[in-house]
Amino acid sequence: MYTAVLIAKPGSLDPALAEALRNAWSGADVVWLAPDEAAEFALAEVPANFWSVWKDLQGQGVDLIVQPSEGRRKKMLLADMDSTMIQQECIDELAEEAGVGAHVKDITARAMNGELDFEGALTERVALLKGLDAAVIDKVLDTRITLMPGGRELVATMKAQGGYAALVSGGFTAFTSRVASQLGFDENRANTLIAENGALTGDVARPILGREAKIEALEQITATLGIAEADVIAVGDGANDLGMLSRAGMGVALHAKPSVQEQCDIRVNHGDLTALLYLQGYAKSEFAS
Repeated sequence: MYTAVLIAKPGSLDPALAEALRNAWSGADVVWLAPDEAAEFALAEVPANFWSVWKDLQGQGVDLIVQPSEGRRKKMLLADMDSTMIQQECIDELAEEAGVGAHVKDITARAMNGELDFEGALTERVALLKGLDAAVIDKVLDTRITLMPGGRELVATMKAQGGYAALVSGGFTAFTSRVASQLGFDENRANTLIAENGALTGDVARPILGREAKIEALEQITATLGIAEADVIAVGDGANDLGMLSRAGMGVALHAKPSVQEQCDIRVNHGDLTALLYLQGYAKSEFAS
């Protein structure tokens, strides 16, 4: 059996649309996870016209996912940070403070779309931060970084159900430690910016945490917890997330770069992070905060 899930911004999911799709696909009764926001229904198989319907619904501001019904509720969350759990790219915000914002943002965008080698792009961008006062990191955290909507509910709800939450980022520990603490993650992994005499040196500690390190985190943490990779829901938006997204039991491309979406079956472009709870079959009334 399969489950079709429809997700939109609050108040944007027309009940008539959900019913029409259920009828067209001969599905079971529609179950509303959140009124006018998220609904689901069971199916015997994946419809042959899924992707054409998906495209049509994208134009209406609705995300559509069809996935196996068995094992939907996961035991572990593995999340990227930049443009996933937070709304910014931390290195871009540091670059703005260093006066090289436009140049660094261009490199970031290309790297996240898979056009550049991640490690090379990271070291190139960090080099442009050389001499920046290390105290600027706290300033950026306080004034430029905002949490992605739904993140608190996602982490809190999964942990309330006995789940484990890991934040694994190609960004920096100075940011992941704060964000992980704010959202209640059990652990966080990222790169370490090197500072001497109160200023950034323009380098990061080795080894650099990139695509392969995220896969290693998936392997190591599941082994430690004694769970299978199928028990993990992973979320990210960039090319360096593709490895963990493909290995996890449920890999979600959240507001992802075009090249990432092309390689992921589960794409969330209109919902926020609570979409990951709806995908697991949680109703809004079950959310923790």
